[in-house]
Amino acid sequence: MGDTLIIERDSRVATVVNNDAPRNRLSLEFMDELEKVVPQLNEDDSVGAVVLRGAGSEHFSVGMNLKQIGEGSQKKGNFSALLDQRLRVIRAIERAPKPWIATLYGYCLGGGLEMPLGCHFRVAAEEGAKIGLPEMDLGGVPAWGGTARLTKAVGRANALDMILCNKMVSGPEAFRIGLVQYVWPIEELFDRTHALATKLAAQPSLAVAGVLDCVVRGEELSLAEALMIEREWVERTSGSPDQAEGIRAFLEKRKPVFHPES
Repeated sequence: MGDTLIIERDSRVATVVNNDAPRNRLSLEFMDELEKVVPQLNEDDSVGAVVLRGAGSEHFSVGMNLKQIGEGSQKKGNFSALLDQRLRVIRAIERAPKPWIATLYGYCLGGGLEMPLGCHFRVAAEEGAKIGLPEMDLGGVPAWGGTARLTKAVGRANALDMILCNKMVSGPEAFRIGLVQYVWPIEELFDRTHALATKLAAQPSLAVAGVLDCVVRGEELSLAEALMIEREWVERTSGSPDQAEGIRAFLEKRKPVFHPES
């Protein structure tokens, strides 16, 4: 990887770091690297969970480097193509067969919220986090899927309040409205995020991929269609080595020992 994106590995946990401290802007260079990295991590059986964070401890990300819009549009062909790349990357994270966890602290603005909205888990610092979509101040609309995903996460009323009133929410407020699953003190945030990732990475990988597919894809379908996806995964995991181990452990009254890469 280049200097803009760093991957740290610890057993089955991969941490993707936006190396642009302290603001951790989502630069053209970072997004180009991330577009390559996401499918690689998604397809790597040795990786069970991925943590997404910014370098340092000041800010997760202030969003896109606005000074690069013209350059990016030229390089990609036009502005629409530039946006398409962002949407592809976030969609690839959202459809990943393993959990992606975004660690929110300091400023998490614009794309710095829209990218975490594509992650399966979002955790936030108890203090100092300022999370929002400030596009109203720029005379525009969130462009990386923010309106749709934020509404799904927190409901229409909260989404409109945050976007139209340019409201930045704290970690505890984000937890209250359902934007994040966990809130931890900033001094514990990174260690506890890693512990969560380690726990998720230890789960049976086929079953994890099934649940993620059922929930993420099923959310976009009718109930009948979603139930069909669930049935497909029930049949696919039936008789797997990890299911056999889970049943055996239950009968033997012990904790199962899965082989996540199987």
